[in-house]
Amino acid sequence: MVHLDYRDVRPIYAQIIDSFKEQITTGILKTGDKLPSVRELAADLAINPNTIQRSYRALEAEGWIVTVPGKGCFVSANGNCQEQERKKLLAVFDETCAALMALGLSREELSQRVQKGGNADA
Repeated sequence: MVHLDYRDVRPIYAQIIDSFKEQITTGILKTGDKLPSVRELAADLAINPNTIQRSYRALEAEGWIVTVPGKGCFVSANGNCQEQERKKLLAVFDETCAALMALGLSREELSQRVQKGGNADA
């Protein structure tokens, strides 16, 4: 469910947060789906449970998940989180496109790249 890259410069808790956000955004995890318990995920990833708890708290604070006492953590029905994430990613996309165009890429080259789904080899 969650894959950690120990060579990644991001902290482990941030990788966990990003992984769950991606799974929710792409529909792998749907509204109401139960997340693994803190202990279960910590054991699966062989990391400290406090790291998982920190990630879950951050996801809950941002509205991605909700905690039901005695039941666990579940994907929230709050669609606002996905919209905020979409806006954030589009802002990064716009900045990246502007930087690439400043480096000499044409609109047509960028458009072709987008049509290929961002895969240069396609």
